[in-house]
Amino acid sequence: MNDREYRDIGADEFAELSAGHALNALSLDDERAYQAALAAHPEWEQVARLDAAAIDVLADGIPPVAPPLDLRSRLMRAIDTDESPTAADAAASTVAEERAETAPVAPPTEVVQAVQRRNWTRGLFALVASVALLVAIGWGTGAVTNLWRTPAAVTALEQIQSAPDASSAQVSFQGGEATAHWSASVGKVVLVADGLPELPNDRTFELWFVRGTQPIAAGTFDASGSVTTAELSGTMQPGDTIAVTIEQAGGSPDGNPTTKPIIAIPTSA
Repeated sequence: MNDREYRDIGADEFAELSAGHALNALSLDDERAYQAALAAHPEWEQVARLDAAAIDVLADGIPPVAPPLDLRSRLMRAIDTDESPTAADAAASTVAEERAETAPVAPPTEVVQAVQRRNWTRGLFALVASVALLVAIGWGTGAVTNLWRTPAAVTALEQIQSAPDASSAQVSFQGGEATAHWSASVGKVVLVADGLPELPNDRTFELWFVRGTQPIAAGTFDASGSVTTAELSGTMQPGDTIAVTIEQAGGSPDGNPTTKPIIAIPTSA
């Protein structure tokens, strides 16, 4: 690019360059274009400040990603069903992997590399722009960070309670109360329990959809504070009972409860 091209950058392209600058992801030419455009348009300084604030929020607010709550149960069920790979499948897979390891792989061309970089950075730019928008409309970095850190189960509960078909059912159990919240339109079910007992490190709570006499594993959770909010994994069907059992750490090894439920909430009228 020459200096004339730098000065002719439009607002939309500057917004993308600004996000890239905040991410420290611009090439040398793009960085020069960004700096030249900013010098030519001082009114765009606010865009740059918002992008910088958005990066601060992302840096402080991104939590570690946990595996799905029901991962262990699903794996154990897969091992016990026809979904398990046969010996022939395993052998075929091994041969395929060996061939893949020995086959020459051509490096991506410069064009392919450029497209890959562009797609990756566009996703980051869009994320920065979204957070910057929340900051711009008055949320502030603290509010956005709190939103980012909100547990998924709490967010799901808010979505359910805001839905027009929100439903709930409550029961008492020894030492406390538990309420199941669900919405067919949202497609989520959340349990809120007050007064759950403390468990040793080798035990955990496991959620279940009880469909007739068939229990369906719906994830494990640990009690956090006096009130615990946990989202069930899977799809609820009308008439299911929401149950909680105490299982070994990681959940039931065979996908079936090993103890009697301490909580059972019928969802049918």
